[in-house]
Amino acid sequence: MAKQAHSPLSPAGLQAARAALTREIITPEGVPLNFVLAGAGDRAAAFMIDMVIQFVTVLVLALLLALSGTSNAVIQPIVIIFSFLILNFYFAFFEIRWQGQTPGKRKIGIRVIDSRGGQLETSAVLARNLVRELEVWIPLRFVLANRLMWPDAPVWALVLGGAWTFVFLFMPLFNKDKLRVGDLVGGTRVVVVPKTLLLGDLVHEAAISQQSKAQPTPSYTFTDEQLGIYGIYELQVLEGVLRQDQDTLGYLENTATVSEKIRARISYPARVVDSARFLKDFYVAQRAHLEQKVLFGQRKQDKFSKK
Repeated sequence: MAKQAHSPLSPAGLQAARAALTREIITPEGVPLNFVLAGAGDRAAAFMIDMVIQFVTVLVLALLLALSGTSNAVIQPIVIIFSFLILNFYFAFFEIRWQGQTPGKRKIGIRVIDSRGGQLETSAVLARNLVRELEVWIPLRFVLANRLMWPDAPVWALVLGGAWTFVFLFMPLFNKDKLRVGDLVGGTRVVVVPKTLLLGDLVHEAAISQQSKAQPTPSYTFTDEQLGIYGIYELQVLEGVLRQDQDTLGYLENTATVSEKIRARISYPARVVDSARFLKDFYVAQRAHLEQKVLFGQRKQDKFSKK
């Protein structure tokens, strides 16, 4: 019997497409994480938003200079220098400051991460964006203004330039991880930002468990300094660990491994006897801590955030 084909827009088709873009990495803490690669459409949409912002910024600067009475002889070099700076450093500035996001990426809901699961280093951000001149801006200039750049160019040069433009601009379409040249050089990937919803099920379950055992306080308590180390992203990862089926063979081993990693990271002084209970108590305390911070306008996205 032939396998039934699903429409790309059907729920099954969307689920299959998402599964095809799902990858797993092992963090430096030894915890496996799944993430979804950003599709070519999402990356293109974010790039177009950023380009519009850059264009409008340059245009506003030129208008302000013109309205201030500055002569054209002065406006032109200022605009050229500013255009060069914003084209070459706009992406790097925001991705360093906003932890892998630009205004366009933030609007679409994607971000740059280290491909090995570690912290996104400044050197990686600079590397992936310095290559952008070679893979984006030069090809675009050639496509849009090749006769101005090289009026007497032979046909073979135009064909070669067109092939170069095609390869660099559309490279994310030709590899399964949707990587551009800058990602290969910088060791980065662009992924979909998970929704940072803090679910209440585990908190509710923990509260019921405490009541049933007549324990008014958790078995494990934590200081604000210890709870301030991790963020919402790590809380979601911990929730995934706690939601594993307790009857599976690897449940006790996984909880023991993760609890030991957390205990070492937060310098928890006491010995952990019940790993699962330790993780549940930490989850409840961590969630309450983060929610309190959000009330005061402080949203710690992950352990690398400065807030």
